[in-house]
Amino acid sequence: MRIPPIVETNRLLPVRLASCTTPPLARLTSIMRIRDIGVSPLKGGRHQPRTDLLLAAEGPVGDREFAVVDRHAGTVLKTVEHPLLVSCEATWAGGVLSVAIDGRRIAEKPTLTGDVLEVDYWGRHTPMQVVEGPWAQEFSRLLGRRVVLTRSAVAGAVVYGDSITISTTSSLARLARESNMTVDSRRFRSTFTIDTGDAEAHVEDSWVGRELELGGARLLVKDGIPRCAVIDVDPVTGTRGSDLLKTLAGYRLRSSDIMFGIYAEVLRPGTVAVGDDVRLVPSPLP
Repeated sequence: MRIPPIVETNRLLPVRLASCTTPPLARLTSIMRIRDIGVSPLKGGRHQPRTDLLLAAEGPVGDREFAVVDRHAGTVLKTVEHPLLVSCEATWAGGVLSVAIDGRRIAEKPTLTGDVLEVDYWGRHTPMQVVEGPWAQEFSRLLGRRVVLTRSAVAGAVVYGDSITISTTSSLARLARESNMTVDSRRFRSTFTIDTGDAEAHVEDSWVGRELELGGARLLVKDGIPRCAVIDVDPVTGTRGSDLLKTLAGYRLRSSDIMFGIYAEVLRPGTVAVGDDVRLVPSPLP
């Protein structure tokens, strides 16, 4: 039987089958490495590949720095409700915010108006600073509603869970087999995709509560990540069309949540690059 490949960022990788007879931690026989890094300076915008990433104490520098806000409703626009945000490609470097919106690229230095909005994001209130410039008009045209572009007044203000998310190639390969389709890792919008070699699928579940060293940083692995319909949105066009969430529900349902990947927080800031080794820190002896 032909095993379908999985797509990780822009590369097709063969699915590697793992034996089911050995405990997950014992199966990490090869060195784990960073396969992909991804962030987006625009909340809900297209997940952008990076060759390296600086992790500060509060999380990835420059990640989800800006967000589109419905000023009248007082809410941050979410990808699951406005998937066309995914079609917007944003970069944030040298003080210049560059966003491609529906074929038009706008690159300027954002200026704050001085207006601060207290908006709702998944039930919590967060201050967002209104940004002056041409972006709001273009976002309003794309989304069919009047919106403004804002910048977070507090780091991580529009991050749903912990600041870092991790997926593994083993788990992506399992999903490719279960769904009988190629799986673009950008659908999961992970900060890091770790190449776990021939390890068992969802080996990352066993890392919860442990520490990971990657590049110059150290992370504390938190809980698993509950997934929503965003993974069924094409990571380039923003159109809906896959049944990956339904497939995941068939074998990754925990209570009422469909789990894939893990959250993590920064214990030691540092820079992480594609190809860096990843090491599970041994637990202290009792």
